This record gives sequence, structure tokens and C-alpha cells, in this order.
Amino acid sequence: MSEASTRTLLVRFARSLFERGYSVGSAGNISVAVEDGLLITPTNSCLGFLDEARISKLDREGRHISGDAPSKEVFLHRAFYETRPGTGAVVHLHSTYATALSCLPELDPQDGIAPLTPYVVMRVGKVPVLPYVRPGDPAMGDMIRQLQGACAAVLLANHGPVVSGKDLSSTVYAAEELEETAKLLFLLRDRQPRLLTPAQVEELGRAFAKP
Repeated sequence: MSEASTRTLLVRFARSLFERGYSVGSAGNISVAVEDGLLITPTNSCLGFLDEARISKLDREGRHISGDAPSKEVFLHRAFYETRPGTGAVVHLHSTYATALSCLPELDPQDGIAPLTPYVVMRVGKVPVLPYVRPGDPAMGDMIRQLQGACAAVLLANHGPVVSGKDLSSTVYAAEELEETAKLLFLLRDRQPRLLTPAQVEELGRAFAKP
């Protein structure tokens, strides 16, 4: 896909997420890998009103080369690209239920999203909960690098979800799946829901293993 087409797709997905309430105001940021670097939504921009020409572009070393200034959370995006080969996009949202979940102190730090459905297992996998740091702190990137590429998504404590994937469409769909699962967890919170067993999770891993 050409860079021009990638910019168009980025704007389309960002607007869709905004219009459906997955981000509000200037919250959230999205990046996509291109042949010679990285496109990322500008700092303080609204996902519903992006301008293709003003999307920030970084070179392969992370230097800003065109467009508006990049998101202040570029560190967490670059950490996924650096540690997970084949990453083509990263989506960071402040979606309501996943962000609410990230504020709960009892979450399992190894996996904050319980395996309620096969789809969250297949599309998202384990979601570690990372300790709180202020938005834009480079420590975000350091914490993601410490995972050494083991997970495609994380929950930032008191902040929200970050999801990586092979391309923009699959990454957006995974972010949506994570949010929907967080919503289900709240709906079922007092009902002791049946979770997928470790054996069932393992079976999904075998059946839908990526080449």
C-alpha cells in the first residue's frame, strides 16, 4: 500500500473510532509503519478530524521529518515496533471500559483481560498491566521493551489500552475486541462468569497460530 493510501486509511479508521466513542476530545493516538519510517497522529489532535497532510512522519530512527509534531506518546509506539517483528500498526485508545478496567487495583498484572471469549484470546492474547507513569513519559517505552515482544497489547494503569498488530485494520479490530471484552467483564463482574480454561486457551493458540 502506498503512503498516500495509508494516510487515507489512517484518517478513515481514526474517524470511525472517534464517531463510535472509542476516543473523545484529543485522546488516543495511532501509528502505522510505512516503507521509510512511521506515520503517527499529531500531538493534541482529535482522531475525528485528522488532516492527511498534517499527519506526523518519522524516519526509521524516530526523527520527525514532516507534518505536525508527533504524539507525545510516540515512545510506547516505537517500543512495539522495535520489539515485535512484523508490527505494522499501534493503536492507543482511552476507550471507556478498558480504561476503567485499568484503574482497578485487583487486576492480574500478568494479564488484565480475562479469557471470556475465544475472540479476545485469538485477536488480543495476554494483556499485561503496566504501572502508572505520566502520559508522554519515555518510561512507557522502557516498560514495553522489557516485555521483549511477548505480548501484542498492554493496559497502562489508570490510562488505557495499547494494541499492536500486523496492519492497521487488524490492530483496530483487536483494540475494539479488547474494549468489548472489558465491557463484558464489567457486566459480569458480580456474576462469577465462566472463563475459558487454560486447555481451551492453548487449543486456540494451536488452531489459530500465526505462521
